[in-house]
Amino acid sequence: MKAAVRPRRPAAPALDVAALRREFPILSRKVHGKPLVYLDNAATTQKPRAVLEAVTRFSEEENANVQRAVHLLSQRATDAHEGAREKVRRFVNAREAREIVFTRGTTEAVNLVAQAWGRRHVGPGDEVLITAMEHHSNIVPWQMLRDEKGARLVVAPMDDAGDLVLPELERLLSPRTRIVAVAHVSNALGTVNRVAEIVRLAHARGVPVLVDGAQAAPHLRVDVQALDCDFYAFSGHKVYGPTGIGALYGKAALLEEMPPWQGGGDMILSVTFEKTHYNEVPHKFEAGTPNIAGAVGLGAALDWLGSAGRDAIEAHERDLLAYATDRASAVPGVRIVGTAREKAGVLSFTVEGVHPHDVGTVLDREGIAVRTGHHCAQPVMERLGIPATARASFAAYNTRDEVDALVAGLGRVREIFRR
Repeated sequence: MKAAVRPRRPAAPALDVAALRREFPILSRKVHGKPLVYLDNAATTQKPRAVLEAVTRFSEEENANVQRAVHLLSQRATDAHEGAREKVRRFVNAREAREIVFTRGTTEAVNLVAQAWGRRHVGPGDEVLITAMEHHSNIVPWQMLRDEKGARLVVAPMDDAGDLVLPELERLLSPRTRIVAVAHVSNALGTVNRVAEIVRLAHARGVPVLVDGAQAAPHLRVDVQALDCDFYAFSGHKVYGPTGIGALYGKAALLEEMPPWQGGGDMILSVTFEKTHYNEVPHKFEAGTPNIAGAVGLGAALDWLGSAGRDAIEAHERDLLAYATDRASAVPGVRIVGTAREKAGVLSFTVEGVHPHDVGTVLDREGIAVRTGHHCAQPVMERLGIPATARASFAAYNTRDEVDALVAGLGRVREIFRR
């Protein structure tokens, strides 16, 4: 019997990286007298001119508070803010704009769910299931809920390559499991998790799933309806947008029954000393004056991503990661950390006999920006038996020439520390 042949995806159009790079002013600067090679995109991406101009234009021409006035500037600011919400809806393919809550980023989104949903649904002896590769932002909020409620935090393991052990995750789903919280893509290893399968396993037992999409949103097409996840969070500054803005997707029925997390501002309809009536979703989760300019910038970033071509960007980044993996692996003493079957945008590594911080310092002198440390994923480092890694992470504007510069920089690291 012949093995089934998987249909090939149509080839993505080639990305004009040289033209794209010209849209990012910061990429033309020098660091220590050398051209900037920016490979720290998993921490934050740079911003194209379209985002910078959108934020400036809003601040110069339309700046006002939203929702609470009838004057023209306030109406335009409100339209811009809600227009950005619609852009986020399209970006993640949510059914309705009211399923999109603006937050300061992924961290606040996870905290919102842990507090507003978790406090109502998690009690003594209940379990929250996470994985061994989570960012601290998808661990600590659940620990806080655990400690408050007397619940348990259950951790699904990963193997030495950095892949989740799905049979074990399935086994750990118990009658006491109240929610599963999982990264779509590991920030420390680049592993792309089989989120749709995890959601299917959890939903078969009536368990909702929150997905930390901070590292997936820049690299993969996100379709929350296809994933069928209950919550999905991502950050603006990792998708070429401003810092201090992000979004939480939540299924409307879940958001409707969740109580507010914070109080004040537009999350209310009326207030007396006896009782407060809360606003409808999503506004009941957006207390205080929102980051209006940030939302406008996020909307512009998502527009830019769409115009640049998501398929072309994804193909380009896959090529870069494969090329970088091959080149770095050939450097004596370099060990790639995280060799999962499917990865996105992240190359973590160590250099034999050299602390990652020293690797980062030498590379910086060569104009190359990488991240070093535990990457807010200390349990990952503990599982792999290492204190830290150096991490190069890629974006649409990176090139093979920059990978070559990284490899040359690693040669310089070995040269210095052989002395």
